[in-house]
Amino acid sequence: MVDYKKLLKELEEQERTLQFTKFTNDMALELGLEIIGKAKKEGKAITVDITRNGHQLFHYSCEGTCMDYDQWIIKKNNFVNRCNKSSFHIGTILRQRGTTVEEEYLVSSLDYSPNGGAFPITIKNVGVVGTITISGLPQEQDHQMAVDCIKGYLENHS
Repeated sequence: MVDYKKLLKELEEQERTLQFTKFTNDMALELGLEIIGKAKKEGKAITVDITRNGHQLFHYSCEGTCMDYDQWIIKKNNFVNRCNKSSFHIGTILRQRGTTVEEEYLVSSLDYSPNGGAFPITIKNVGVVGTITISGLPQEQDHQMAVDCIKGYLENHS
């Protein structure tokens, strides 16, 4: 059984600590390539999208993906942009409450997905300015890959 209280605390901590001091187009390219490199090394077929202020800065689909992954990215990003939390965080809240996106947010699941994989790009002392999103794996793995790559990027580029 999932310990929602513990998981939510962990997700909040990730969002609090995985923040940038700036986020440039070149940073999006570097981070996107790092994510793709990790996926290829691990033999995982994913689609990666990095968007800042509605401007798509990086998008790549590995061999073995399909256009459905692009639709999942859009739906996950819609929630991050609406709530300023990771899509996995939002989904965990909904699972804990035993409710749906329609009931809780009055939006359609055709447009919003609380499945893991979209993580907010947060600039310290500014707020959420975009999304780093992975699609193609089970939601927990999409989320974890995004978190691991963001954490690694921040550690190596500070």
